[in-house]
Amino acid sequence: MSDLQLYYLPPPPLPIPASNSSHGHDDLPPPSSSHEQRPSASGSKRFDPSRMIGIIRRKALVRDLAAVYHAECLAYCQGLLEMQRKAEEAYADLKVEEKSKKETSRPPKRLKKSR
Repeated sequence: MSDLQLYYLPPPPLPIPASNSSHGHDDLPPPSSSHEQRPSASGSKRFDPSRMIGIIRRKALVRDLAAVYHAECLAYCQGLLEMQRKAEEAYADLKVEEKSKKETSRPPKRLKKSR
């Protein structure tokens, strides 16, 4: 994972207080973004391609993060499967050894009498 770079989205902006009068900032105009456009006379907003570019970039980052996470999950699962196979092989080897010991042991020459 050392060669992979992780990307994080910035935190969402803080909400703007509903009333400016409670803070004593009546003379300040509301903050405006450079990407924000004023509504036209008909009341509808115009298309702003710069917002679409940001959305596309964030979507690509999310897709890349999902791919990295998926690859890590697959690698982890493969490692678990290999460990499970090794454990099962070791257990199977122990069972085979136990069976071979039982087969090679001789029965006693004299049987004990039951009372």
